Amino acid sequence: MKCNNKVTIIVASILMVWLLITRYVMNKLTPTNAHKIVQLQKTIKSQQIIKDKKNHFVNNDGNDHLSSSINLKATSPQTSSPPNFPNCKIMLNCSYDIHIFYYGWYGNPTYDNRWLHWNHPRLAHWNKRTAKRFSQERHVPENNDVGSIYYPSLGFYSSHNPSVVEDHMKQIQRAGAGVLVVSWYPPNQHDNEGRASDELIPLLLNKAAQYGLKITFHIEPYKKRSPKSVKEDLKYIINTYGEHPAFYREEKSRLPMMYIYDSYLIRPNAWSKILKKTSKNTIRGTKYDCIMIGLLVESTHQTNIKNGHWDGFYTYFAVNGMTYGSSFQNFHSMRNFADQNHLIYIPSVGPGYEDVPVRPWNRQNTRERRNGDYYKEALGNAKRNTKRFISITSFNEWHEGTNIERAIPNEKRKDSGEKYKDYGVNGEYYYIDLTKDILSPLIHD
Repeated sequence: MKCNNKVTIIVASILMVWLLITRYVMNKLTPTNAHKIVQLQKTIKSQQIIKDKKNHFVNNDGNDHLSSSINLKATSPQTSSPPNFPNCKIMLNCSYDIHIFYYGWYGNPTYDNRWLHWNHPRLAHWNKRTAKRFSQERHVPENNDVGSIYYPSLGFYSSHNPSVVEDHMKQIQRAGAGVLVVSWYPPNQHDNEGRASDELIPLLLNKAAQYGLKITFHIEPYKKRSPKSVKEDLKYIINTYGEHPAFYREEKSRLPMMYIYDSYLIRPNAWSKILKKTSKNTIRGTKYDCIMIGLLVESTHQTNIKNGHWDGFYTYFAVNGMTYGSSFQNFHSMRNFADQNHLIYIPSVGPGYEDVPVRPWNRQNTRERRNGDYYKEALGNAKRNTKRFISITSFNEWHEGTNIERAIPNEKRKDSGEKYKDYGVNGEYYYIDLTKDILSPLIHD
């Protein structure tokens, strides 16, 4: 009995001490701190839910999810957007099936301490005798001279200027495109004329989210690129940006879609080491699985796409007749090839092509816009031959004259007296609005 009393006293003492410590701690917590603790608990819980969903990549039958993602129009796509962020498809303003190539490589002294891309050099022809016939001098923006046949309404802007990026998002939404395919190099890498492209991605994602748009990646052929390095790129992209509301995931499979430029430079059997489902180092069925889209330029690349175990292909170039992939007459046969092999075909079309300011020897590949008729023909061919997706080349590749971004009349270049082209009496929004008008059925489908 005495023993029991002692135990009771000890337990009661411990409880009293615990109560005093608890009261002391709670008194130290301000209402704000207590609120933060509750919010942190909620955040941890929601993050765990996101993680659980993110790690679920296999169907209940155990099959790889990609087998169902190829038939992407088999069921109604799910459209969801986090609270406080618009969804352009729900608002019927644009379609996530219309993709547009976007370049964030422009810079000026105000934002970047130097000119980037506007002062692009005139590139040398690979034949030395031909090269001698043409200038290789850089353009001089200070003399109202840049590497473009058109003059942007926003002037010689910096791609890192938030107001410029916001204006771009407004234009792209107005055009009806829902996904920006952004030219991308791994961290700390860039093309010969620009700055590290990955630095721009957070700004693009945040601005895109405000307008219900999505961002995906156009992985460029950087030095020593390989299937192994691309797999690491996918890991970096998904780990860094995968939970952002503007990060594009195909609506049915919820997989990211990645475009790989010049994919044919690497052998198909090398690509299959990460793209074939049964390969040891495959991305299939993992956290880093993606819908992988390779570039088709020549007819022989069809075999490359199939043997490399790609999920689909795009054609990029907006020059009818220049390559097999860019020729309108081949769109139907490429569609048939894709259907027969359960691949996604994404035709790429643009408003015209004129890259003489940076390739003065390439005039034979100029495709005049013909007051919009070339673009109408291109979009019509793409609409007739796609099952779902269309890609636009481009929003702002000013060097090659494929831009649909706003352009205005301007004074002549001071060095040559040559006048910039513009969109004529149709106005600066002409190709933005023409895109929306012609592709309207895809937006409202």
